[in-house]
Amino acid sequence: MDALLARIGPAWGDDIRTHRDLVLDAYTSLLDTTSAAGPACTRNVAYGPDPRHVLDIYRDPALAGPLPVVVFMHGGAYVRGDKDVTSRVYANVPTWFARQGYLGVNLEYRLAPGAPYPGGAEDLGRALAWMEENIGSHGGDPGRMVAIGHSAGGTHVAHHALDPQLPYRGKGLRAAAILSGRLRADALAANPNATGVRAYFGNDESRYEALSPVSMVTPDSLPLFVAIAEYENPLLDVYGAEFFHRLRARGHRANQFLMLPRHNHMSIMAHFDTGEDFLGRQLCDFFERYGAPPNHAPRAMAPALMAP
Repeated sequence: MDALLARIGPAWGDDIRTHRDLVLDAYTSLLDTTSAAGPACTRNVAYGPDPRHVLDIYRDPALAGPLPVVVFMHGGAYVRGDKDVTSRVYANVPTWFARQGYLGVNLEYRLAPGAPYPGGAEDLGRALAWMEENIGSHGGDPGRMVAIGHSAGGTHVAHHALDPQLPYRGKGLRAAAILSGRLRADALAANPNATGVRAYFGNDESRYEALSPVSMVTPDSLPLFVAIAEYENPLLDVYGAEFFHRLRARGHRANQFLMLPRHNHMSIMAHFDTGEDFLGRQLCDFFERYGAPPNHAPRAMAPALMAP
């Protein structure tokens, strides 16, 4: 895995689709060989009327509840993607958090163009409202919920936290993490997912600045953890750093920033539950600091495959 990441990392942006598939194939195989038996999973629980309004719930049945809840939103450039992009990814993310003493939730949501802006954030809000009423029956604590978004999912999490157009802005969450998120809307020639941006945000590029999470930062929003990979899709690392800078410049202090060495836009999520857990530990520490501690001490995992 070290050799694969070292080979494709510097060339990641030259052929994102091919490199993404290589990473997914490699990590799916690795997860099949290194992960212990997973926690119990309740699949495709409906939280709304649309066929994509479903979620999977991961729980260690040996743990007494109620457990704090980690909600994960996948990526897919706004127009594609799935909570199970392979047989093991992205399920590896809520699986890992379930091993740490959380209730892991893998969230599906509507895609563009059928659900343009702010559809993704609306679906997160809908899911959180459902969980406030129902997650207790699955062993979760609705008073200790946090969210993680990857790529386009990071946009949706950021909008939920910050967007002044959303009446439920920030509601239901103690903290949130944005991993390799698109925090500025753009349709630049360098953006391989410009078509997806247009499908979600519309064709009027004059509106993109106002609709970008970097333009919505306030000093009083919920605590935010921002992470980028060393090898990102074009400009996502720049936007992540810009977002963190704006948080600090505008007086928002409940935040943390991390660049994960050697990783790329896909492996930053695909590595969860492989034994490498530096990023996961940072997230757990952040969530605990802001009111969502796990219900037991983290379990020992296999030796880390890569030290940060």
